[in-house]
Amino acid sequence: MKEETTKKEEKTKEVKADKKEKVSEKKKEEKILEKEEEKKKSKQVVVEKDKKIVKTPPAEEVLTEKKSFLKKIFGKKEEEQPVVEEKKAEPVKEEIVEEKEEEKGFFKKITETVTKFNLSEARFDELFWNLEVTLLENNVAVEVIEKIKADLKEELTTGKISRKGVEEVIRDTLKKSIEEVLDVETFDLLKRVKTKKPFIIAFIGINGSGKTTNMAKVAKMLQNNGLSVVFAASDTFRAAAIHQLEEHANRLKIKMIKHDYNADPAAVAFDAIEHAKAKGIDVVMIDTAGRLHSNTNLMDELKKIIRVNKPDLKIFVGESITGNDCVEQARVYNEAVGIDAIILAKADVDEKGGAAISVSYITKKPILYIGTGQTYDDLKKFDKELVIKSLGL
Repeated sequence: MKEETTKKEEKTKEVKADKKEKVSEKKKEEKILEKEEEKKKSKQVVVEKDKKIVKTPPAEEVLTEKKSFLKKIFGKKEEEQPVVEEKKAEPVKEEIVEEKEEEKGFFKKITETVTKFNLSEARFDELFWNLEVTLLENNVAVEVIEKIKADLKEELTTGKISRKGVEEVIRDTLKKSIEEVLDVETFDLLKRVKTKKPFIIAFIGINGSGKTTNMAKVAKMLQNNGLSVVFAASDTFRAAAIHQLEEHANRLKIKMIKHDYNADPAAVAFDAIEHAKAKGIDVVMIDTAGRLHSNTNLMDELKKIIRVNKPDLKIFVGESITGNDCVEQARVYNEAVGIDAIILAKADVDEKGGAAISVSYITKKPILYIGTGQTYDDLKKFDKELVIKSLGL
């Protein structure tokens, strides 16, 4: 009996010990879980502290922030900040020095100089230098800068302006000056195309400017408006150019007229026009070779295409991001064959914006569209009011 009692007691002890072990294990597991939860929470707190709240502005505001280089002349920081941090960083001494230097820009200096009397021309020329450098750095043509300078000089040196009104005078004068620069008689391409059948458009520009791609974008836009199109592969100078246009034609289901490599480009355009007449097609679009404006022989070939086929519209396509190069190309093409309108490619990645201001003023021809991306629908009508807004005026 004693042995049985002893055995029972031992078993009871073992069961109790097991229970204690299980309870302690559970407690350990609970503590581990609690620690893990605390770690997660602490990580989240760190993330929340370091986190930035980013407000995504509309497309127009992005353009405004991207290209507002004229705002620099007023020596002020932009009021709208796209990124707001919950945790403010401590100011750095070097940054404070830079901000003070930037604050004393063209506007600040003129404000300090202007009294109730006129600003002298010599002092104005000295102060304008900073603005002139800014405009040149942003690919604004010299002719445009000279106009802006003349307009500002007239306002600031011939009339009595108080310090209180100087900012308003400068802003108004700049806005008026840019409006006049962009004030070129324009037209609606869709309405113009419907005046004649077939309507013939020649696309010109150098290689790599987006000429063929933007020609395809215009074709898609015409198709969307119920018009039929035929392509003329008149860039026979490069076999790759014919292949590139053919790819666009296949994607858009457009008939393309082509000849062999090195064939007469004027003859290709002529055959495309005859095809359009026979089939009742609305628009003939001629893709010309991307001739460098400095290559005389190839420019003569382009002149032959124009002379033989007499296009109703000659559209120059240039890259907005090339700035003054784009303006110079447009000038030379206009002198050689007489362009009628302009398309600015890659305007969405142009942070300077000088070409958009300058090219119309130099050629006296309107910008019809700007390329804003890689798809066929990334073609937008040029809006001069949006350009003026983007400059902070």
